[in-house]
Amino acid sequence: MLEDMISRRSFVRNVALAGGAFAAGIGKTQARRQRGGDRLHLACNQYPWTTFYGRENRDFNADLDKGLGEVAASRMDGYEPLANSPREVETLGPLLKKHGLEMRSLYVNSILHERDKAEASIEAVLAIARRAKEIGTEIIVTNPSPIRWGGPQNKDDAQLRVQAASLEKLGRRLREMGLILSYHNHDIELRNAAREFHHMMVGTDPGLVTLCLDAHWIYRGAGNSQVALFDVMKLYGQRITELHLRQSRDGVWTETFGDGDIDYEAVAKHLLEINVRPHLVLEQAVETGSPKTMPPVEAFQKSSQYAREIFAAFA
Repeated sequence: MLEDMISRRSFVRNVALAGGAFAAGIGKTQARRQRGGDRLHLACNQYPWTTFYGRENRDFNADLDKGLGEVAASRMDGYEPLANSPREVETLGPLLKKHGLEMRSLYVNSILHERDKAEASIEAVLAIARRAKEIGTEIIVTNPSPIRWGGPQNKDDAQLRVQAASLEKLGRRLREMGLILSYHNHDIELRNAAREFHHMMVGTDPGLVTLCLDAHWIYRGAGNSQVALFDVMKLYGQRITELHLRQSRDGVWTETFGDGDIDYEAVAKHLLEINVRPHLVLEQAVETGSPKTMPPVEAFQKSSQYAREIFAAFA
């Protein structure tokens, strides 16, 4: 049991290491942002567009050229795709250039908790990452074992140890390529005292595994708790390299990113206070119960405007 316990001394050391990792890994992005002037770089993830299109019985992925045109029209600077193969990244490259969109980050799924599958999954992620780096990607976001998303399964301690070791190995391989690994979770990792989420943090080297803070999944996974969200930020704030932005009202995702259950002004304030300026990615998706009053482009235009106001000091 002692090997699973973290002393105060080791915790402080990890926080210090995380701060160094963040400064080294994001320095390049910050420098490029400064060269670009005062405009805040704001990206959006692929997932929310699929949900908006889906409610109109449209398929976002069926015509990426048209879809990315709407992403650009919604005043986004960047696009974070969910990539399943290097070929998908190769297809995206010319389209992103055509529509003036950057791909500073890329989201990829992985299976890291099963020892017999982890190595193959790591190699698959690395193959995608190599192609992504060629078109400007700096951050690889991964959620281990997405096949459980929403299911009843829970990982046991042995699987959590395997997953943490595999995640760290992936982070080391990506760092050797000059890329940053950013761990992402959904609400399922917050079950059982958030043992999976916390072990991916405390069981890995902060210099190799950073955090993609999806504020709303933390909020929802903790039973709609801002207390839990801000505790996570206090514990692991220096490891945040990317921030996913989604809002809800009374627990249901809103149509646009704006005022609601989560105090994003306080989120921005806290990050500025600890001198952390992560890559900002809108993920304002819709779900059952979400309002339906406007088309996707209008919704994302309103969302991007609000995000730029809240995070203006990050520019």
